[in-house]
Amino acid sequence: MTIEIDGSTGEGGGQILRTSLALSMCTGQPIVLKNIRANRSKPGLMRQHLMCVTAAATISGAQVEGAALNSQALSFTPGEVKAGDHEFNIGSAGSCTLVLQTIWPALLQSSGKSRIVLKGGTHNHMAPPFHFLDLSYAPLVRRLGAPVQLSLKRHGFYPAGGGEIHAEIDGAGESLAPYDLMERGAVREQYAECLIAAIPRSIAQRELRALQKRLNWQDDQLRVGDARQNEGPGNALMAILAHEQVCEVFTRIGAKGVTSEQVADSVAADVRKYLIGNAALGEHLADQWALPLALAVNRTGKAASYTCTYLSLHAHTNFGVIEKFLPVKFSSAAVESGFRVDVSPI
Repeated sequence: MTIEIDGSTGEGGGQILRTSLALSMCTGQPIVLKNIRANRSKPGLMRQHLMCVTAAATISGAQVEGAALNSQALSFTPGEVKAGDHEFNIGSAGSCTLVLQTIWPALLQSSGKSRIVLKGGTHNHMAPPFHFLDLSYAPLVRRLGAPVQLSLKRHGFYPAGGGEIHAEIDGAGESLAPYDLMERGAVREQYAECLIAAIPRSIAQRELRALQKRLNWQDDQLRVGDARQNEGPGNALMAILAHEQVCEVFTRIGAKGVTSEQVADSVAADVRKYLIGNAALGEHLADQWALPLALAVNRTGKAASYTCTYLSLHAHTNFGVIEKFLPVKFSSAAVESGFRVDVSPI
């Protein structure tokens, strides 16, 4: 049965496309999408979205219509997902991580190991940076029973790009098992790291010192990352909050006309919002966690829950798309420190 998806619903962005492609491959159900990215200033498939389609078609042998730049309609009929070695070059600074998240769920359910090389942007505006996937997302997925290893071979900042990410993903479709994630647990480590390439290194010190002042952190909590000068120009300021059950990474990308203090202000505001409560996941991780958890719930027939500091329209839209493909139900309720999300089999 073909599933029809209206890309203008809810948040109306590229996540609808990526989740639909991922679950089409996971379930074998063809999809027809219309109004792709309708709520964006430039609707339709941009370069990185088109690469998501291309990557999905490559690993699944799909039949595709409408895969062209600026296209607002797409049909995708997947074949069998097969593990293997693939390389995808997005070009410019298109997000490697968004392409990886599109194909990751399907490769988890394949048989065998896949080795994926992605070239393009690794630290972009409006996309999860590599460190978020590596430190926050991947450890939670491994706890589901899904072996995966990520490595950053080269930083790729907006607008030049040129980064490279490697991923090794073992098939784990028969071993995925859900678990509850209700508390973040005790603090293990908190630190700031600044990536700086081909721009004055004094910017890194300014950003770190500004963040230190705003969060009252110590000197040993400040680090300069290992980005090389030929990997820029670019800059990213990150705050890493490692707890027993979860690690959160809050990032801002430096940009022309934005001061070091403004970058630090944005990161500090995100950290404070997270630390004010005790819910397990931050806003973005709460959104990204929904799909792999739903796959595990569907496989086992066992419900699972998690808490988060905030549920965005982006997350609610993602929940709705997942429910179109899998016999699961998302429900949410406000709790003292944010929100509780329950994922139940139907």
